[in-house]
Amino acid sequence: METTLLLAAVIFKLVGVVFIFGAAVGLIRFRDPFQRMHAATKAGTVGAIFTVLGTMCSLQSVGPTLIGLFIIAFLLLTVPVAGHLLGRAAYMSGGSIDGLDGEDALRGVLERQDLPLEDRITPQTRHPQVNVSRESSDR
Repeated sequence: METTLLLAAVIFKLVGVVFIFGAAVGLIRFRDPFQRMHAATKAGTVGAIFTVLGTMCSLQSVGPTLIGLFIIAFLLLTVPVAGHLLGRAAYMSGGSIDGLDGEDALRGVLERQDLPLEDRITPQTRHPQVNVSRESSDR
């Protein structure tokens, strides 16, 4: 029984690492913030859950199992809400929707900026040059 649990732990952890690696690749490769958010929230959560399951199997104790179950419940309750709020903020701030197929279903429902934030910031406000004279610093 112990050998079976240790083998299951290794398999769960490997599956978790594969999903987390997929989430990392998705963050690097996807074009717009919504696709990146999808990769991070879905694959990252599944990877974390499998990794926690593997740890629960390898420790084989009641305490770590309860903590692992609380961690999994916490992930399942918080990550979808955080992903939704990040997506809403990205949409309203004018984030790129390059990967959108079809029409924008939220047009007219949520206010949206015309340009993304990086295009609204002028070069002068990105790196403001502070000119402090010696006289004003002595006051």
